[in-house]
Amino acid sequence: MKKKKTPYLVCADEKGQIFEEPELLMLSRQGNGLVLPGPDDLIPLPPSSDLFLLPGRKAVGLDPATGKIQLVDALAVAGFASPGHTLSGTAAYMTEPDAPVLPLYAYGAVGFLDDRFWITARLVDQDQRQVFSHIPQSDITRNAHELLKKYPENRLIRHLAGCALNSCCPAARNLVLGRFEAPLPTSRSCNARCVGCISFQPDDSGIKATQKRISFTPESEELIQVMKIHCARAKKPVLSFGQGCEGEPLTQAELICEAISRVRNSIPQATININTNASLPESVSKLARSGLNSVRVSLNSTDPDLYHSYYRPVNYSFDQVKGFIQEARDHKLFVSLNLLYFPGITDTESQIGSITDFIQDLKIDFIQMRNLNLDPDIYLALVRDKDLGPQTGLGNFMKRIKKECPWTGFGYFNPYLGG
Repeated sequence: MKKKKTPYLVCADEKGQIFEEPELLMLSRQGNGLVLPGPDDLIPLPPSSDLFLLPGRKAVGLDPATGKIQLVDALAVAGFASPGHTLSGTAAYMTEPDAPVLPLYAYGAVGFLDDRFWITARLVDQDQRQVFSHIPQSDITRNAHELLKKYPENRLIRHLAGCALNSCCPAARNLVLGRFEAPLPTSRSCNARCVGCISFQPDDSGIKATQKRISFTPESEELIQVMKIHCARAKKPVLSFGQGCEGEPLTQAELICEAISRVRNSIPQATININTNASLPESVSKLARSGLNSVRVSLNSTDPDLYHSYYRPVNYSFDQVKGFIQEARDHKLFVSLNLLYFPGITDTESQIGSITDFIQDLKIDFIQMRNLNLDPDIYLALVRDKDLGPQTGLGNFMKRIKKECPWTGFGYFNPYLGG
């Protein structure tokens, strides 16, 4: 079998012109280490992915003649893989002292070979729900304006149509197109202070929120109207509370329960899901009785210390997160983990052992392999003093979990449960 070649280093000048360095091979960052990406860690850059220039960060590559890492006087370049892909490595670079904080995206290592870009990533879900390359923007614009015209009094529709038109939110786009999964942002408040929160950042964080948090609390009638609209048009409707443009939906559990219970009998086919930090286990019983049948719990780690350092919970602990999941299992809800994967951290021996025990103890149904969207230097600083053990790589991470927990599925999106 012919051995795959390693792509060449990609970098950019100050004008944004991207070019390859044919004398140097690309490197990938795994935790704090720099390595050549293995053949199984690389795929051609998928359609609808993006390339980013990394200001204040110099590119580094490997000189194959000497085997030494070489610094290049050019900007580092990273790739943001399209939805459905999980990064197997992050971009390699040297951060300069005055470098700005990077926006809230995931930064994969990229290279160039055989007339195309390559990225350190793996396809983990074949679902096409967030692929829009074949859909004209005019269709999205027309559908959004039709919803606005038909439901002028519904503030939630105004908010979501604006998200589809202005911020190109995939979930909002799917709502206006009447397909797949519809968002139901509900809560203005949150009981966590996540380092990588995309809808709220304190002024001193140096991080700019990528989404604007919802500025009102919807009424149950507004929620019900959106739910009915989507279920009347989507073939396999998924309705999800807990979106990037809101806080923690459990802080509005009473409102959510009211809306679901009033509409559930008329939309029996829908999967009704809540994306949550799982901070309030006492809310599970009423949510289940109202008709909720799926929960997705967001985690960066099942190590309580690492979990707390990233989520920075207010008035709840990791034990309550476990209690919420146990309650959800007791009420026969489908339980997914929204696992914020970070190469070289999540796939270390200590983390794999902890995650495996967690899945076995709580009988987790599904793991959504999401990327942790954060400046890598910030996240690595959170775990700098922890000895996490050897790293296995993304492929081995998934194999190990599947071997120890064969009932658990892998994907990227909230699955439709039928009905």
